[in-house]
Amino acid sequence: MKNLLFGHSYKYALEQIQLMLFPDSRPEYPSEDQLCKKDGILPDESCVSTLHMGKVWCTSVCTLYLGGRSHVGRARVKTADFSDDLVQTRLLQRAVKMSFYRAALASGLPKPVWGALSGIRPGKLLTQRLDAGESPKAALSGFCREYDVEPARGAICLETAQRALAVRSALEKRDICLYIGIPFCPTRCAYCSFVSNSVEKSMKLISPFLDALLMEVDAAAETVKKLGLRIISIYMGGGTPTTLSAEQLDILCGRLRERFDLRSIREYTVEAGRPDTITTDKLHVLRKYGVDRISVNPQTMSDSVLEVIGRRHTADDILRAIDLVRGVGGFAINMDLIAGLPTDTPEGFSKTLDAVLALAPENITVHTLALKKGSRITLARTEGGELSLPDATQIGQMLSEASSRLQGNGYAPYYLYRQKYMSGGFENVGWAKEGYDSLYNICIMEELCTILALGGGASTKLVDAQRGYISRIFAPKYPQEYIAGIMNTIQEKSKVEDFYREL
Repeated sequence: MKNLLFGHSYKYALEQIQLMLFPDSRPEYPSEDQLCKKDGILPDESCVSTLHMGKVWCTSVCTLYLGGRSHVGRARVKTADFSDDLVQTRLLQRAVKMSFYRAALASGLPKPVWGALSGIRPGKLLTQRLDAGESPKAALSGFCREYDVEPARGAICLETAQRALAVRSALEKRDICLYIGIPFCPTRCAYCSFVSNSVEKSMKLISPFLDALLMEVDAAAETVKKLGLRIISIYMGGGTPTTLSAEQLDILCGRLRERFDLRSIREYTVEAGRPDTITTDKLHVLRKYGVDRISVNPQTMSDSVLEVIGRRHTADDILRAIDLVRGVGGFAINMDLIAGLPTDTPEGFSKTLDAVLALAPENITVHTLALKKGSRITLARTEGGELSLPDATQIGQMLSEASSRLQGNGYAPYYLYRQKYMSGGFENVGWAKEGYDSLYNICIMEELCTILALGGGASTKLVDAQRGYISRIFAPKYPQEYIAGIMNTIQEKSKVEDFYREL
């Protein structure tokens, strides 16, 4: 979409709402002359966004040129609400977004279930209202009205916001979560854009990667001890951590227990997402070190869909993996599902729900397919490949059925987030039986405390909750880079000490 901006430079805000409503249209910024304006009409897929700064009101006007017609949307904010520069910027950006949103609806675009919201963490907007003293009912009503959010989505978001506030109230100033990133998988799934290497191609990298990771563990443990930080949750993700052998998991988990003080741990999760990586020996190793939550992620229980997305296992393999986990005992189980996978249908997704609910895991996370850059699905579509994806209506049916049936089977929503390029503009929701909310998932999604992240592609997020300040430290994305640059990665973690000195 070709954009012209007058009276403001809020490109990012405009692009956020554009990409959400028109995901196949990439923003461009030609000059006015380059658009070949004729009789006041611009070419199709053009946008003119104007911000007028008045004494009482600031008004954003957006004109969209689509289908040979122009469509106008307006939004305004009071200048009296500009308590400081940061608030002014936030309110003006919101007005720019809302004017575009209203112009898009005027063009005939169907109303998205999340209305004008383009952010990843909508729950934060509700927690702000609750913190300001609004009742849950008033907070929900105002939230849905201000952003044009579907009430059913707002209700789920409110419940997750309330659970986040409960977790926040129990946190202490120096509580942190520890993340360990293992960037290896048996094969690469078609929808995946995570930093992970297929073991088929990188088996020889696992051993040197583990050596480098142990060095980072040692250095991070010294920092945690020096700063008096308290680890309340460990999350080992990736990739698929159970790609490591039982012996390698023993070495890694043993080093974590040896170096860190884990007496305050409330939850210890390991992603064993691929059933083809789960063995009894590995499960016994994990239990030996106190792992009490494990993810076994089918994504779908349809063998034909599994084949299309490149998962080299069957639904029966999932059943066998769950039997192994239950047989060892001591684990709460999470199972991930994805609505919108290639060739899936609402009927097929319903059968997946049947199968997963019959297994009665403690957690079920329902994701919406995100068409991420670099995934084989996105590349196939970009290159004109024949890859059938469910449309937004079908995905909406899948998610609605999941919500209804999960609630009917004793699950409640405890965390929610959205992503860029998400099919239909929907959401991801974590559902849990009573007492099984994942502490780590709530902390990272609601940015409640620091996440100290170690390993390949890991992103440390330093959180100063009192000031609302967040700083990030990124590790190299690929195993080769991580191994070669481990000393630099360790040195970068010195920023953790700098951050906590200022608290």
